[in-house]
Amino acid sequence: MLLAFTVVLGLYAGIWAQFFPTEFYASFPGFGLHWVDVDGPYNEHLIRDVGSFYLALTAVSVFAIIHRSALPGRLAGVAWAVFGILHFGYHLVHLEGSALDVIGNVVSLGFSAALGILLALPSRRGGAGTAA
Repeated sequence: MLLAFTVVLGLYAGIWAQFFPTEFYASFPGFGLHWVDVDGPYNEHLIRDVGSFYLALTAVSVFAIIHRSALPGRLAGVAWAVFGILHFGYHLVHLEGSALDVIGNVVSLGFSAALGILLALPSRRGGAGTAA
């Protein structure tokens, strides 16, 4: 179930950044919030790189779901954890925007980092219990 959630997260951010970079810059994560445009000038190359990276992480998660064994699920977790922890760390020292933007940013990125960590840990069932 946790891996499926990473697929949703990855597709949401990845498709938006890769194929609609201007809109991603101006209005990510949506819902009237602004997390990207407050952090420097628009750079299409970097935003598309973010989209590619999210889509690559999504592909790793899909692979792990399909293979339904411990190792691919844990490797996906390691990848999401490394990205999530570093991404969260950056944003903790660059809190910008309204109070709602800051709270949403910290909560969602903290959750994303924790999700990767949980996926990287061995499951109590001895398999990829998080793979479905």
